[in-house]
Amino acid sequence: MNLPTVLNSNPSPSSSIPPKPTPIPPTSVPQISTKDFKTFAEVPNVPNGLFTYGGSTTFAPIRKVINPEIQNIFPQFQLRYFQNPSQSPGSGSGIKMLIDNQITFAESSRPLQESEYQQARQRGLNLIEVPIALDGIVVAVNPNLNIQGLTINELKQIYTGKITNWSQLGGENIPIVAYSRTQEAGGTTKFFITNVLGGESFAETVKFIPTTTEALRAIANNPGGIYYASAPEVVEQCTIKPIAIGLTSDALIQPYKNPLIPPENCPQQRNQIDHIVFKNGAYPLTRRLFIIVKQNNQTEQQAGEAYTQLLLTSQGQDLIEKLGFIRIR
Repeated sequence: MNLPTVLNSNPSPSSSIPPKPTPIPPTSVPQISTKDFKTFAEVPNVPNGLFTYGGSTTFAPIRKVINPEIQNIFPQFQLRYFQNPSQSPGSGSGIKMLIDNQITFAESSRPLQESEYQQARQRGLNLIEVPIALDGIVVAVNPNLNIQGLTINELKQIYTGKITNWSQLGGENIPIVAYSRTQEAGGTTKFFITNVLGGESFAETVKFIPTTTEALRAIANNPGGIYYASAPEVVEQCTIKPIAIGLTSDALIQPYKNPLIPPENCPQQRNQIDHIVFKNGAYPLTRRLFIIVKQNNQTEQQAGEAYTQLLLTSQGQDLIEKLGFIRIR
């Protein structure tokens, strides 16, 4: 399977989508220049064998829901998730495992970095990144906190330690406890550092948590807690409150559909992601999700390209949208 039109040039620091409330132009999302297949069954050249993959925790819903559907159609195309026990799961560790030939392809919530391209070349590898969906970064707080939204600058001041109490933002006199995954863990944190912190470092008071599950549990139990993660991981949760984000206080954009569902009505009712504000660029923290594929003219390349093409079918994009991500086809 030939996938010539992909992101295979050197990345630049500006390759992440900047936090601007403007629509993402269609041409900004490169498309694979092959036939647009409707169903998984139509995709040709899906190889036989066992293929390992790993990387971004943002892809967890895709792994859980879509991969079994793929294997129902192609039982000979066996997919196995792998995580190096010495590393935290995330985009960075997935790309490292790919370069180290521990996995067949990687899932990433950020573009490849120049250093990763260089490391791959030193190993005789050429890597390409193919966007398969859009995603938003959503901020969550304790459900009892009387804060409905924050500007990007206020969020930056919280995570750099300049704002330390919710009373400074019109809330109650409650100390702010900011949670994050580590920078080494994944693409979500690096995106946050670039697009929210402007490259500045986290405050020493920020508490680093290994997984989003643990972080959401922490803010549910901490009246002043705050955390950020991928929209599908946050918006529908019952024990936290997603909040609006904007460039200015008079232009806060909610990541969920109105009305906000209170915790006592959940899980019978859950908050739903507002796909429109992510797709049209109104929500300021939006990014692309990628499959990273080896170009080595071997079965590994065939497997990575086949998996990518499966996600880009109409069936794959429909499932991606149902999971809370934004389709790009």
